[in-house]
Amino acid sequence: MPHINYKIDFTSEIYIVNNNKVLLRKHDKYGIWLSVGGHIELGEDPVEAAIREVKEEVGLVVKIIPTSKMLDTDKEKYKHLPSPAFINRHKINNEHEHVTFVYFAKTNSNNIKQGNKEISDECKWFSLEDLKKLKENISDTVKEYSKHALKTINNE
Repeated sequence: MPHINYKIDFTSEIYIVNNNKVLLRKHDKYGIWLSVGGHIELGEDPVEAAIREVKEEVGLVVKIIPTSKMLDTDKEKYKHLPSPAFINRHKINNEHEHVTFVYFAKTNSNNIKQGNKEISDECKWFSLEDLKKLKENISDTVKEYSKHALKTINNE
C-alpha cells in the first residue's frame, strides 16, 4: 500500500504465541528478526490491520489477547478495541518514521504458510531460552516485546 503520510505511517505488529514459543520472522528487506506486521490500510483500525497482516504473512488464525480491561458498553455506537500492549515511534530512515501499535495474540497452530508477497527468509518459533541465546539481527526492543508476549500469554 502507498504511504498515507510521507513522514509518519501507522503500523500494527503482532507477537504470536503457541506452545510457549513466540513467532518471529526475518524481514525480507532488512534481514532482522521482527514480529509479523505492517501498514494500517485506509479504512482499517489497528486490530484489523494486525489480523490481516498475520493472514497475509504467515497464514495463521489468531486471537488477540487484551492487555488491559475492555469496555462492554454502547455496542451499537462503539467498537471497543483491545489496547495495544505497547505503542512506539521509530525511524525507518531520515525521512520516514512509523508509529506502531504492538499486540499480543495466541494461536492453536504452529503451521506457517507464508503468503505470496512478503516472503521471509526465515520464520521461526522462539522459546524464552532461544531468545536469550539470540544475539544477532534482533533489537533489544523486539526481544523485550517477545518476552512480554510469552509472559502475558502463558499467565493468561
